[in-house]
Amino acid sequence: MTSPDTVIDDLSAPHPRAANGAVWELVSDRVMGGVSRGVMTREVVRDRPALRMQGEVSLENNGGFIQIALDLDPRGGTVDARAWAGIEMDVTGNDEDYNLHLRTRDVTRPWQSYRASFRATPDWHRIRLPFTDFTAHRIETALDLSQLRRIGIVAIGRAFDADIAIAGIRFF
Repeated sequence: MTSPDTVIDDLSAPHPRAANGAVWELVSDRVMGGVSRGVMTREVVRDRPALRMQGEVSLENNGGFIQIALDLDPRGGTVDARAWAGIEMDVTGNDEDYNLHLRTRDVTRPWQSYRASFRATPDWHRIRLPFTDFTAHRIETALDLSQLRRIGIVAIGRAFDADIAIAGIRFF
């Protein structure tokens, strides 16, 4: 277990590597039989370098998500985030609602997570998601900030065209 640096990703490393040394991944409901599709790119969005996720979220075949996910420890371990109040992101998008999902060592099933929602408006803005705003999804265990393992920026739960860009993500 390691203590986190404030920066999770400032886009200073070559794509798809994050500043924390881990690699961003695109994951969709196709791993469970769904048909949603997406792409993850590094590009300039509205005059800022950004990590961008675009795609189509479909509810067909019991699907309904695409996400970009990142391990918080590049060695696959956990980080202790108890010194921080939450996660902050610089974000822009297509004026849709998205989720930030957290996974801990206690999360053992793919459908389990701790979730907070936010809106990705067309203008760049900074959002702060306090850990107290995250709710457990299909898990009874309380969020253990000493065992954070993975984050995911997720388009989920309804059929829509996703388009979201992140210019930085950090603990606050």
